[in-house]
Amino acid sequence: MCKGGYNYSISNSEVAEAFKLRVLLFLFCFYFEGDEKMTSVPKLFGSEVFNETVMKDRLPTATYKAFKNAVLKGEPLDLPIANIIANAMKDWALEHGATHFTHWFQPMTGITAEKHESFITPTADGRVIMDFSGKELVQGEPDASSFPSGGLRATFEARGYTAWDPTSYAFIKDGCLYIPTAFCSYTGDVLDKKTPLLRSMCCVDRAARRILKLFGESTEKVITTVGPEQEYFLVDKDMYDKRRDLKFAGRTLFGAMPPKGQELEDHYFGIIKPRVKAFMKELDEKLWELGVLAKTEHNEVAPAQHELAPIFAGTNIATDHNQLTMELMQSVARKHNLVCLLHEKPFDGVNGSGKHNNWSLGTVEGENLLDPGAEPYKNHRFLLFLAAVIKAVDEYQDLLRISVASAGNDHRLGANEAPPAIVSMFLGTELTNVLKAIEAGVEYKPADEGELKLSGNVLPALKKDNTDRNRTSPFAFTGNKFEFRMVGSAASIAGPNVILNAIVAEALEEFADKLEAAADFDAAVVELVRETVIAHKRIIFNGDGYTDAWVEEAKSRGLLNLKSTPEALPYMVKEKNISLFVKHGIFTEAEVRSRLEISLENYSKAIRIEALAMLGMLFKDILPAAALYTADLTAAAKSKKELGIAGSFETELASKIATLSSLLYTDAEKLKAGLGDVVKTSAQAEADYYHDVILKDMGALREAGDELEKLMGGKYLPYPTYSELLFGVY
Repeated sequence: MCKGGYNYSISNSEVAEAFKLRVLLFLFCFYFEGDEKMTSVPKLFGSEVFNETVMKDRLPTATYKAFKNAVLKGEPLDLPIANIIANAMKDWALEHGATHFTHWFQPMTGITAEKHESFITPTADGRVIMDFSGKELVQGEPDASSFPSGGLRATFEARGYTAWDPTSYAFIKDGCLYIPTAFCSYTGDVLDKKTPLLRSMCCVDRAARRILKLFGESTEKVITTVGPEQEYFLVDKDMYDKRRDLKFAGRTLFGAMPPKGQELEDHYFGIIKPRVKAFMKELDEKLWELGVLAKTEHNEVAPAQHELAPIFAGTNIATDHNQLTMELMQSVARKHNLVCLLHEKPFDGVNGSGKHNNWSLGTVEGENLLDPGAEPYKNHRFLLFLAAVIKAVDEYQDLLRISVASAGNDHRLGANEAPPAIVSMFLGTELTNVLKAIEAGVEYKPADEGELKLSGNVLPALKKDNTDRNRTSPFAFTGNKFEFRMVGSAASIAGPNVILNAIVAEALEEFADKLEAAADFDAAVVELVRETVIAHKRIIFNGDGYTDAWVEEAKSRGLLNLKSTPEALPYMVKEKNISLFVKHGIFTEAEVRSRLEISLENYSKAIRIEALAMLGMLFKDILPAAALYTADLTAAAKSKKELGIAGSFETELASKIATLSSLLYTDAEKLKAGLGDVVKTSAQAEADYYHDVILKDMGALREAGDELEKLMGGKYLPYPTYSELLFGVY
């Protein structure tokens, strides 16, 4: 009986109908909840970005047109226009919860820099309003005294300027409006990575449009695009906090290999662990909010190693997005009690992390100039652009090597997990044969397209590509782009792409000069491609780049093998390289030399920090632990002897540990003395000393330390081992 006094009964059929209704209601709710989930990503994407959709909605038509002309044609934005854009940007930012703005720039530190300022402006009656002017949008004035300058300015010359980069969208992060900018000194010297990148993009645009004009084609703009594949490691934060080396150097300076590493190849593309998946999910959402085209994520080869790959974007935007990606990887990881390691070689003996720079050339209308098409041997425009890249890579292999040079990346390159320090190009079977036919002056006959039959008639046949992918090549053609695989995981991609853009622009300019004067354009194109192949075919190598045989062959071809950063960097100021940068207006000679100084100083500082961290671990962690373990072993051995127990292992083990401890102490004292004897006659001499002396002493110290770790009792080890770090995240 119900409360109202009504009495009723329910039949079995009514129960059944009620159950059906509940099921239908559940399915209805599930469907629409699922539909909402399906539509949430498109809604989420770019929601924190002041992009073109937002600008079209909020800016007057004339203002938006002026903005587009500034982006596409480089036309200046006058102050009234800037004021309108700034006001719209401020209103939008306030609606999204922002209270501050910052000029976000990329100094020569390799990371980004920012100074936050609030929108508040006082009024005469003691109140505040939220205001943001065109002048504040266009120009900022951060203190430049503490940023690397390589001698371009004195320490007391503090004034620096930031200038709005309208080609990269503003965005909101952590309640602040971020405005991408360039950065220069009071005298106009370039102090950042963004300005040279933008200049290099202008160079390749001008040169490529000259070539297209000769083919009777036009475009509003030619752009370079990049899709940087970001590799990284994830380790437990509690373990990380117990490792001085990881905190100070970003890599392990001691550490014995675990019983199981990556030899079973069971981590690559394996099932993603729940904790890692949760991190990836939040990272994707944060990146999508900021308009970053995060697309692919998977486990990499090494335990605890992963990769995130975006869809390609214009090079300057891709550079900004990669900086954001690295920042967010680290901040999101900490929310999950993880630490993201971006060092190129965080674990000795384990695969390092790269950042494969997938570079291509195309028009703003969407045409890829490096797309060979169905018949590349007939595609003269493609062959000409390909020849330009071949010529550029061969003539400026030193600059490409320099663009990826760092103390961290030196540990990775040439380690049979990454390309060697020798620059070469992979083109694949078909393109190589096409070029051979052109060189010989004979007609190219393409091979029949094959099919791959996987399972009788059950699975459809797959079209077989005419070229494979070469994972050992530093610079590999992968269908319609080049994959520059030498870039290190922690690096800004600005540097490598400045070089790529500049050297290709130079080759295209030389080609345009010749072809514009040609009487028979078609014949001149074929002959120019032929001449280029003959002159630069040494750079093309389709074999295994990991072998010692290739090192010898490369030497016989006359290719450079610049194994270390101090060895590579002096090539930066070779006459031909300075001339390249000056000719195209990318750097002045002083700016080139300043970057050499900065790079050398960064190398020496990195090695010094590592050496000091190593000594700290040894004296504060390792040797005290070894002493304690030795004392316990000898006490146990003494007790056994007093009890008449024979065959004590403790004595022998204590003796081994004592011997290694003594060796470690001696090696540490040598390293400490070496740090006091650093040669400082020049930045080059100092870097050479750190490479030739300090790194060698660090290697000897590590060898003894790793042997000691293998003998230590588990409870005595003062820090987490490789086993715990690499297999400690579930």
